[in-house]
Amino acid sequence: MNEENIDGINGCSKVRTGTQNEAALLALMEKTGYNMVQENGQRKFGGPPPGWEGPPPPRGCEVFVGKIPRDMYEDELVPVFERAGKIYEFRLMMEFSGENRGYAFVMYTTKEEAQLAIRILNNYEIRPGKFIGVCVSLDNCRLFIGAIPKEKKKEEILDEMKKVTEGVVDVIVYPSATDKTKNRGFAFVEYESHRAAAMARRKLIPGTFQLWGHTIQVDWADPEKEVDEETMQRVKVLYVRNLMISTTEETIKAEFNKFKPGAVERVKKLRDYAFVHFFNREDAVAAMSVMNGKCIDGASIEVTLAKPVNKESTWRQHLNGQISPNSENLIVFANKEESHPKTLGKPPTLPARLNGQHSPSPPEIERCTYPFFPGTKLTPISMYSLKSNHFNSAVMHLDYYCNKNNWAPPEYYLYSTTSQDGKVLLVYKIVIPAIANGSQSYFMPDKLCTTLEDAKELAAQFTLLHLGKDETITSTKLRKKRKRFLL
Repeated sequence: MNEENIDGINGCSKVRTGTQNEAALLALMEKTGYNMVQENGQRKFGGPPPGWEGPPPPRGCEVFVGKIPRDMYEDELVPVFERAGKIYEFRLMMEFSGENRGYAFVMYTTKEEAQLAIRILNNYEIRPGKFIGVCVSLDNCRLFIGAIPKEKKKEEILDEMKKVTEGVVDVIVYPSATDKTKNRGFAFVEYESHRAAAMARRKLIPGTFQLWGHTIQVDWADPEKEVDEETMQRVKVLYVRNLMISTTEETIKAEFNKFKPGAVERVKKLRDYAFVHFFNREDAVAAMSVMNGKCIDGASIEVTLAKPVNKESTWRQHLNGQISPNSENLIVFANKEESHPKTLGKPPTLPARLNGQHSPSPPEIERCTYPFFPGTKLTPISMYSLKSNHFNSAVMHLDYYCNKNNWAPPEYYLYSTTSQDGKVLLVYKIVIPAIANGSQSYFMPDKLCTTLEDAKELAAQFTLLHLGKDETITSTKLRKKRKRFLL
């Protein structure tokens, strides 16, 4: 046992009295052969493991673990996470007091093991009534820069960012939907490492920094969702961006059919981007290589494979706070150009899936409008006569869910606080009278919102998630259906 290992263990001896103590960690190290070192506010177990040869595992092998009980340590956590595969490194964030900070990072030796950990350990009850959250962890090397003058070109933005920050690799700029000669007022700056991006963010974020006489907005760009290779091999839908608003679905279909007539099944266009569905994957891949960079109605388009997203997983992670500290959006709302989306190259979506065995999550109904012709016969109905897949918002889902269980409607109670920068932050507490005297008298998320609508939606999502996980409070068993939806 070396001196570093002893120092790493001593960091938690202040609070580890009784069953959780120094001897337990020593026993874990002797059993596994892993080293343990504490530095810079974190304790590293492994990295590399005994007998490891070669470079560290590639990007995508690490998961983020949140909501860990503060008095739980590696001797309890490591055996749980070993169920998913061989651990390369386990990093537990530590307080000076010796308690953990409630979250950790676990790096596996393969991406498949990391994905398995997410599937089997997300929402895992690690102690009675204590559920941890597990999701993919990615080193974010990309910053979102907002409030950029719209007349600036990519080359100008790249040169300026290289002058004021170090480690800039590239700048991604998208043209305006209405005027392709201008940018959208924001850009994504790619750095050579997470550290370089973090240093740039620290330098630029105070709000006093200006580019071209403008005070800019700086934040982490939301990382793109990674999709496993097996799933991507089945995709036969293309995502086409940078279209003219005036370009029609018929024009897009005709252009993509040129290389092989009849290959396109259908096209769905939304503002300045579209999804082109093909009958066969081979045709989709071929069309992507042919059409990327082509001009349609005077606009140079970008074409990629659409990424399937597990909406259930996305909503669950956002609700439970089971995301890495670098991911700051709670809910992804419909995107407007003026809202400066922090997600790169992805169309707007609103996750609409619930987690749990009793989750009311049927197949999604396409959201669109139809013409209302004079003389069309209308029939009065109750919303409760509809199926749950007719509702998109969690607030409506919760109302419907309570009605189906013969419960009184949920009661919403609004609370507020003030952030350090003076913003009013809001949160709703939800009481369901029918179960208020049970084991949980109310439901309140652990996130605050800046708008009333967001706060109410988040509280309803949080409540539905917990109702779906507790079999003792549901009188109607709803079928669990999972469906991957192409963005």
